Amino acid sequence: MKLIGSLTSPFVRKVRVVLAEKKLDYSFELEDVWSAATHIQQSNPLGKVPCLILEDGTPMIDSRVIVEYLDTLTPVGKLIPPNGRERADVKCWEALADGVLDAAILVRLERTLRPPEQQSAAWIERQFVKVHGGLAVLADMLGDKPFCTGKHYSLADVATGCLLGWLLFRFPEIDWRTPHPNLGRLYDKLSERPSFKDSVPR
Repeated sequence: MKLIGSLTSPFVRKVRVVLAEKKLDYSFELEDVWSAATHIQQSNPLGKVPCLILEDGTPMIDSRVIVEYLDTLTPVGKLIPPNGRERADVKCWEALADGVLDAAILVRLERTLRPPEQQSAAWIERQFVKVHGGLAVLADMLGDKPFCTGKHYSLADVATGCLLGWLLFRFPEIDWRTPHPNLGRLYDKLSERPSFKDSVPR
C-alpha cells in the first residue's frame, strides 16, 4: 500500500497512526496539494489527502473510510468495535473530532489564503464557536475515563489526539488545556505512544 499525504495534515496523521497501531507495511509519498505542481487529482479528483493506494492500484479516499478499512486488515490493535452501540460511540467521537478540525482548518485557510481586507471576522468567529463548543463536548464526554470510550484505546482516541496535536501545531494561542485538563491528560498519554511520536506534525 502507498499513502499519499503531507506531514502537517491531521487527517493524514490519523491514517498514519492507525497504520502504525495495526503494524501494517506501507510507503509514504509526500504531496503538497496547494502546489501548482501537485498531481493529487490523478489519484483523488477532490484534490485532497490522505489518499491510500491499494495493492491493485485502486485509490481509497477520505480518512474515515481509510481507517475503517485498515482496521479490518488484521486483528492486531483493533480500534473499532464490530457492531452495536460501542461501534457507534467510537464513530461519533471520530466525527466530532474531525468536525472540530474542519472548522479550525477553515479559519486557517481564511487567514492564509485571503488578503486581510477580504477576510471575514464573522466567518472566523462562527468557526471558532464550533471549535470551542466541540472541545467542550469532547471534554464532557471524556469525563474521568482513561480513554475516550472507556477502558480501551480506540479510534476515538486516535481522532481526538490528532485534533489536539494539530491545534497545538497551528493554533498554539488556543488554550484548551486550562478549561479542559482531562483532554490535556489524555493528549499527554497518547503522545507517549510510538505511533503518535513518529507522526508529530511539522
